[in-house]
Amino acid sequence: MTEVGVIEALESMVGPVDHLDPVDRGYAHNNRMVATLRGGGSVFAKQAVDELTAKWLRREHRMYEALGDRSFVPAVVGWADGERPLLVLEDLSGATWPPPWDSALIDAVLTMLGEVAASGRPEGLPRLVDGERADEGWHQVEADPAAFLSLGLCDARWLEEAAPVLCRAAAAAPRAGDDLVHGDVRSDNLCFRSGGAVLFDWNFGAVGNAEFDVAFWLPSLAAEGGPPPEVVRADCPAELAAYVSGFFACRAGGPDIPHAPLVRRVQRQQLETALPWAARLLGLPEPG
Repeated sequence: MTEVGVIEALESMVGPVDHLDPVDRGYAHNNRMVATLRGGGSVFAKQAVDELTAKWLRREHRMYEALGDRSFVPAVVGWADGERPLLVLEDLSGATWPPPWDSALIDAVLTMLGEVAASGRPEGLPRLVDGERADEGWHQVEADPAAFLSLGLCDARWLEEAAPVLCRAAAAAPRAGDDLVHGDVRSDNLCFRSGGAVLFDWNFGAVGNAEFDVAFWLPSLAAEGGPPPEVVRADCPAELAAYVSGFFACRAGGPDIPHAPLVRRVQRQQLETALPWAARLLGLPEPG
């Protein structure tokens, strides 16, 4: 869909469009834009660019439709399916977008994640325990450690001693449950309005243990100047910390992704917090 095609699709939903402004936020390779409307106001639009992003966008749209008018999701303005689907949401450009973080914003995220967990499960969602093996990350690193060690976050001796402990803990991570789980909680998927948190990009929605979302968010928070994970959630299971660190450990040292060149950098930033966090909770020496 060309820009002219996007404008035509948008105008069929929201009326005449004055102009489009690209949005440079997030790490997936969708086209994102804010459309300023000739009659006043604006909307946010996200367009798929290939089969993968089309699949993700359809999943996200289904989640918004299922969740309806809950306060933690943006309002859907329009939807056009096809080879390159187009999702149109309310424009929240004027909301508060972290970082920086403060205690009020952190509390708002925790409150919102509690609401997500208790909101009920849309039909047809996968279960976390049916996805990746719980011990996949650290077992991959243990089997082929070169890419991970190239990050310089620890030496081979530390990894040799720590890997068996990390593998066992990650395999025991409590992912099973009946809560709604977002699956990708990071600051680029969050904003705040009227003191409440709004969560975007629901293409990884699943059913499982709500602590999974919290555990994956904590390293992202700390990497952006927030407090250490233990300060925010002192009772987070060590096994989940091990799982989170393994998720990033087996990915951050991989080759750059051409259509998402910032992903490896973000994975490394989160691993820099997640790895020592897991080590602390498991009583391992500090990585070095």
